Amino acid sequence: MKNTLLGSLYLSLAASIWGGMYVVVKVVVDSVPPLELVWFRYVIAIVALLIIGVVTKQSWRIEKRDWLLIFMIGLIGNTISIVTQEIGTMLSTAQMGAIITSTTPAFMVLFARIILKEKITFKKALSIILATIGVCIIVGNAQINSSNQLGAVSLLIAALTWSLMSVLIKRVPGQYSQIVVTTYAILVSIVLLTPFTINRLDKLDFQAMMHPTIWGGLLYLGVISTACAFLLWNRGLQMLNASSGGLFFFFQPIVGTFLGWLLLGEQIGLPFWIGTILIFIGVIFVIREE
Repeated sequence: MKNTLLGSLYLSLAASIWGGMYVVVKVVVDSVPPLELVWFRYVIAIVALLIIGVVTKQSWRIEKRDWLLIFMIGLIGNTISIVTQEIGTMLSTAQMGAIITSTTPAFMVLFARIILKEKITFKKALSIILATIGVCIIVGNAQINSSNQLGAVSLLIAALTWSLMSVLIKRVPGQYSQIVVTTYAILVSIVLLTPFTINRLDKLDFQAMMHPTIWGGLLYLGVISTACAFLLWNRGLQMLNASSGGLFFFFQPIVGTFLGWLLLGEQIGLPFWIGTILIFIGVIFVIREE
């Protein structure tokens, strides 16, 4: 039970950090385009993770048989998922992004069944249904039209790949520190993204990026929402079933909507609170079952 509560806390914190991330991205993306923004996030994150790893005296050795798994985690989750999420958000509406990415927990249940052979219990199914309804109530009914279909497809790819990555993390042997695994996975992403970004960096307005709001936002995105949140998410998934852990992803739209109201003046009403209650009921079902 202690592991369940601790894992639940880690996953809730990670998803909440990602929910707040959208407020920061909304400010920073005006000066740093999406692809370059992902690259900067990872470069800053890997510096933070290396410092943490050195200070805590981590062992950086990985067995040869496990390198392919870590590479796949970096390719599928840290690269394809994050880039397609950024592109999808740019090409579609915020409401559509919230609705489509909220399918992540359902895909996690499916992949956990296929890859990890986890059982789909009645409570798990009910909790995901309740939470999904809650998200739909919070964000409203986004309309998909011809102008943002490509964005919708991109967001769907992001949800699928993040779900697959989250399940693959469960296959990583417990002997490895999550600091080490996360660092190597992010390193894979940097190597893969650098050829696409290196020629675009000289086009950035570095003078504008020197504004405290921009470089402060980059530091937050790199250290907090990437290094720390990825560590919390990966560690939390190690402590819960993958299919159960995915439910905590729903904290992202809750926090994102709340901070949009608090900091950006966006309106929320009764639907937000009804949706939030449904999500919390779903989470309680999962914790009690675990």
